[in-house]
Amino acid sequence: MRKADVVIVGAGFTGLAAALELARKGYKVCVVEKDADAGGLAGSFRVGGERLEKFYHHWFASDTNVMNLIRSLGREDQILERPTRTGMYYAHRFFRLSGPKDVLCFTPLSFLNRLRLGYVALAARRVKDWKSLEPYTAKQWLVKHCGEEVYRVVWEPLLAGKFGAYAEEVSAVWFWNKLKLRGGSRGKAGQEVLTYYKGGFAALVDAVIDEIRRLGGEVLLKCAAESVTAANGKATGVKTSEGEIEARAVLLTVPLPVSAALLADACSAEYVASLRKIRYLSNICIVLELSRSLSSTYWLNVNDPSFPFVAVIEHTNFEPPTSYGGRHIVYLSKYLPPEDALFRMSDDEAAEFAMAALGRMFPEFEQAWVTKSTVWRADYSQPIVGLHHSELIPAMQGELENLFLATMGQVYPEDRGTNYAVRGGVEAAGKIVVRLAEETEDQLPHSSQKKA
Repeated sequence: MRKADVVIVGAGFTGLAAALELARKGYKVCVVEKDADAGGLAGSFRVGGERLEKFYHHWFASDTNVMNLIRSLGREDQILERPTRTGMYYAHRFFRLSGPKDVLCFTPLSFLNRLRLGYVALAARRVKDWKSLEPYTAKQWLVKHCGEEVYRVVWEPLLAGKFGAYAEEVSAVWFWNKLKLRGGSRGKAGQEVLTYYKGGFAALVDAVIDEIRRLGGEVLLKCAAESVTAANGKATGVKTSEGEIEARAVLLTVPLPVSAALLADACSAEYVASLRKIRYLSNICIVLELSRSLSSTYWLNVNDPSFPFVAVIEHTNFEPPTSYGGRHIVYLSKYLPPEDALFRMSDDEAAEFAMAALGRMFPEFEQAWVTKSTVWRADYSQPIVGLHHSELIPAMQGELENLFLATMGQVYPEDRGTNYAVRGGVEAAGKIVVRLAEETEDQLPHSSQKKA
């Protein structure tokens, strides 16, 4: 039987960041991951000899947690910062929306409403306490600050494209955070500056794993966690497809419904049920490799309800085509319930569906441009953030005294993202260190005995 100080379930950035912190403090860590590759939703596949993220990824310049992780590895020279172009597709026309001047030229809105559109970002910056937004939906908050027309033209299609039938339930907190985050990634000229890692996110994952292993930790791939074991109110380890691992503490970084299943026999029914309260959407992502570019825009928001994807992300307007053997990479992504027809299509059907949609948006596009298509799916990809969402968030300290949870569903008021995954892992590691230190102290002789 394997033994470790801490078993961590999930080798996404949360699990890896926690493992690195613990290993640096001298604890023996063992990370278990059911997939063949680490990285979680930032996992990669090969394109033109280079690794590319299965689901589009970038960092904002304001993402300090992931930047600190990179610096701690001595790899600052691998950080790539680039200005990007953002646009919008509305009423069969393309509009650039990369900076304040572009907003003033957005002709689908009257000049007054263009000013109101720009004002929303200022309104977001003035929010000092996000909890004051919890009683309001995104729609209510947006209509208040920018009016019905701006909401109908700009924001309503994006919310519907992202959350579908749940769009009008989405909390103002979720939307406020999106505006705050993007506002913090502007360059001096007002353009958005985004960040990438040389060699892709997979290269950073490799660097973290190498350091964990150098410090004596283990990262076990293709090793699925099956259940958490417990006795006398404490977690004792994790049963996996490769055997049981005994541990002094357990950290779960997998989605809350998955964590609930792992804890079914270790915790009370009430606690397990509480982990299932947050609802999630799944994601399907069609990655097209093209022989030529669609446009000069990196991130094209789609404000057309007839288009089945919320955005067209041309990755190679961010990381150049030369990184992928001259291929132009386009992501078409959709958050949706797992029972949705698109999610249940075969890979070939989903790719055909995506190419047909692109053809309606870009009349010059031909399917012959597509040299390859790859389809990725993931469950529990986006928490549905409703009113008073904070009341549903489980504490990082679990029901068992040495059980900890750090998952995407707990980063609120922030939204999903690598930066907050790293932050959660570091925070969980700190709590585990305190717990293990208390356990060690409890096992020492009493002070009177030591004096004797």
